[in-house]
Amino acid sequence: MQQSGIYEQLITQLVEKRLDRERFYVGERTLSSSEASVWLSRFLSNILEYAIGSVPTGNDQLQQQIALSNELLLWLKERLQDDGLIEENLLNSQGKILTALYELENPVAANLKQYVEDIFPLTGLTQSELFCGSNAGLSLESELKREILSADKIYWLVSFIKWAGIRIFRKELEAFTASGRELKVITTSYMGATDAKAVEYLAKLPNTEYRIPK
Repeated sequence: MQQSGIYEQLITQLVEKRLDRERFYVGERTLSSSEASVWLSRFLSNILEYAIGSVPTGNDQLQQQIALSNELLLWLKERLQDDGLIEENLLNSQGKILTALYELENPVAANLKQYVEDIFPLTGLTQSELFCGSNAGLSLESELKREILSADKIYWLVSFIKWAGIRIFRKELEAFTASGRELKVITTSYMGATDAKAVEYLAKLPNTEYRIPK
């Protein structure tokens, strides 16, 4: 490692070999037991991702990846006291991901499968995504519409509200609030940037609260 600067990473055997302690000042500190679980789990997640991704491709690649994951879980079971935790979290061979859970007796839509496809954010729920003004990639507008429709509650904290922005999401906001879900908005009147029309529109929506601090 030859790049000067500050770092925050675990010193592995490979990193240690690359540290030129005769040429550089090497800042380091001891990992405390209170933070070890966070640091080590982050480190292992990268190693596990690489290891599972390295399973040879083929018709049964997914099954092999799941089998490897279960083998690692069973290996942990031998070293931990909480047997139930490991056994209850073993993966089944299908490798399915839960994406929705809605009552069949009083469904929120006639076609639940299509409903979920329409509201589920394309970026998913567990990963971060960077949006920019480029025409390439995902649209911030379309993702916000999906986020509104799929949310249980919405809390907006914004510097100002413009009607030109609110009107884009009228259909989604009206469907969201009409379903009984809660919308809360805090904004400001700083420099007169917030449009009165936008505030009046929000005030008329059901299950909606807004605040404009003085």
